Amino acid sequence: MRASSVVLLPHAPSSVAVARRRLSSELVDSGVYESVVDDASVIVSELLSNALRHARPLPSGQVRVCWLRRGDVLELEVSDGGAMTEPRRGPGTLSSLGGRGLGIVEALSEGWGVRHEEGATTVWAVLRAPRSSSGQNGRAAPAGAHTVVPDLADFPDLTDEPDDLHDGRRNGTAASRAYPA
Repeated sequence: MRASSVVLLPHAPSSVAVARRRLSSELVDSGVYESVVDDASVIVSELLSNALRHARPLPSGQVRVCWLRRGDVLELEVSDGGAMTEPRRGPGTLSSLGGRGLGIVEALSEGWGVRHEEGATTVWAVLRAPRSSSGQNGRAAPAGAHTVVPDLADFPDLTDEPDDLHDGRRNGTAASRAYPA
């Protein structure tokens, strides 16, 4: 199954809840496991919150949230107008009030990174999103049910050695990657 959505939202805190609800609803309707829906919702919340807190809006005054499901892989993206600094995982110490967002994204995803395009910075994350074999709209499968998890090697754009980059650029845009340690 290939499904995608692009949502343009105001550069405002209320957009986080709107994005979460829409993403969750679409993933549940497509039969994704509830636990994956929860992880994807947290990832989108963190990426969008960071964009709202640290970056400018796109030239339209909005932020863009995208998700694309290719088979059992879900790609999540949040695009903004960029910031003075590059998105990176902070130390997230016990005493810090913030700085844990990208660490959470890193922990919940298969990988994440930053892409710079004309007038936009996109932070993306990828996670496995197998459909429930029970057909119960994403609820847990019955005991004994098995899900086949795809081999991510089938997706060359997710490997450490990206074949689809030419001169360090993807589709004419500068690309950078970050992966869990």
